[in-house]
Amino acid sequence: MSIMIIMLVLFFGLMVGIGLYCRSHATDVAGFVLGGRQVGPWLTAFAYGTSYFSAVIFVGYAGQFGWRFGIASTWIGLGNAVIGSLLAWVVLGRRTRIMTQHLGSATMPDFFEKRFGNASLKVIASVIIFIFLIPYTASLYNGLSRLFAMAFDIDYVWCVVIMSVLTGIYVIAGGYMATAINDFIQGLIMLGGIIAVIAAVLNLNGGLVGSMSALAQINDAHAVNGDVPGIFSSFFGPEPLFLLGVVILTSLGTWGLPQMVGKFYAIKSEGDIHKGTVISTAFALIVAGGCYFLGGFGRLFSDVIGVAENGNPVGGFDAVIPAMLSKLPDILIAVVIILVLSASMSTLSSLVLTSSSTVTLDLLKGRLVKKMDEKRQLLTMRLLIVVFIAVSAVIAIIQVKSSVAFIAQAMGVSWGAMAGAFLAPFLYGLYWKGTTRFSCYISFFFSSIFMTLVMLINLKVLPNFLGMLNNPIYAGAFCMLAGLVIVPVVSMFTPKPDRQFVDSVFACYDRKVTVRQTEALGDGE
Repeated sequence: MSIMIIMLVLFFGLMVGIGLYCRSHATDVAGFVLGGRQVGPWLTAFAYGTSYFSAVIFVGYAGQFGWRFGIASTWIGLGNAVIGSLLAWVVLGRRTRIMTQHLGSATMPDFFEKRFGNASLKVIASVIIFIFLIPYTASLYNGLSRLFAMAFDIDYVWCVVIMSVLTGIYVIAGGYMATAINDFIQGLIMLGGIIAVIAAVLNLNGGLVGSMSALAQINDAHAVNGDVPGIFSSFFGPEPLFLLGVVILTSLGTWGLPQMVGKFYAIKSEGDIHKGTVISTAFALIVAGGCYFLGGFGRLFSDVIGVAENGNPVGGFDAVIPAMLSKLPDILIAVVIILVLSASMSTLSSLVLTSSSTVTLDLLKGRLVKKMDEKRQLLTMRLLIVVFIAVSAVIAIIQVKSSVAFIAQAMGVSWGAMAGAFLAPFLYGLYWKGTTRFSCYISFFFSSIFMTLVMLINLKVLPNFLGMLNNPIYAGAFCMLAGLVIVPVVSMFTPKPDRQFVDSVFACYDRKVTVRQTEALGDGE
């Protein structure tokens, strides 16, 4: 216990200290929101990765999908690394950095207004972010409750309060730069922690070979195809279609999430994009791949977890990972606590910074508050950070006390709504001059309304009239893929954008720059 407390005190002290140290970088809006667009590859890559993976992944998703798919859940982590990190950086990184600087946009809603010349898009996008980031933010706390109860036997409310206050201090003090530096440190903890935990858990069952052999002996008549011999140690697991849906939601979804895409706004240079791509992909491969790989062995701990009559773990899927870790030595449990705290605090800081900047710059400034100078904008963003953290904390406490939903459900609804609404308009907006503002409207409304219906069905407010799409995973993946079809189709049948305006937007890509010959051959070579 003393080791755990000492490690927590050091961890929290370091996070707060960095926030106070970075105050000089948060004296204006550009510095507070984007770090002055001078953030290097390591900080940007780790900020991207730590915002991507939180306690939702480690406790919620790894537990639920590891139990359902077995070792095949590792495919989710591989998809996160290849699609959610590598391809996201390659396809979006450079173009996002160039166009957002050209347009002078600091947030995703601001990008939509300036890219399509329509102020209403900015307002609608801001409202969608405001509504759907809150349940995602609230879900971050839930993974901590089980782990802190296991390690310290303290009330969940105190976990939420401590995490909220300390995250708020360093984000309010240091803004994006403090968040990026802390993300780097938290990312290192996540990398070392997940490797150590996997090795220790596998060792409990005779190493990798012994664990795989034991997993191959497990059957579950209640699971889909769970009575097939060796299904939980097979290549694609018992539910390949559902597995694909999870891969799409958790991997492709990053392309349309404002807190993820926003990391590309702050990249310093071209070389940093190349380095950041490699670093981010490697980080995702280890952290996400490791989390889902670990969760795949959850059924080996059925005696600790307990299995209900319906075949699900007693206490829900969120109890799987904590039960697996309960047999580890105290020092490793302390590492896990710090790991999950790091994952949660890094994502929480990114979400509240995104929410506060979006509401301040895109909703309040120039609309509800006509005159808002730089000093007032900073003050408003800081106050809103407090509000968002407090609201999400209250929702998290209510949620865990009433057991409204699993962690994965809250995250699935949020990701599906935002990524479904923004992915296609943002992607096509960067590449295709023919994208129209009407296609953005349709994409925004389709996904946000559809995912709202899914949420109401899961809360039993509405009857299920969507069939298999009432599942937030299927629904979220469906909305993302639907958007990629809706935007080009609607664009072909709606009034074309003004050519002169669009050419001026895309002129940023035609500007000539001088690079080293190692990056491009000269003319006549």
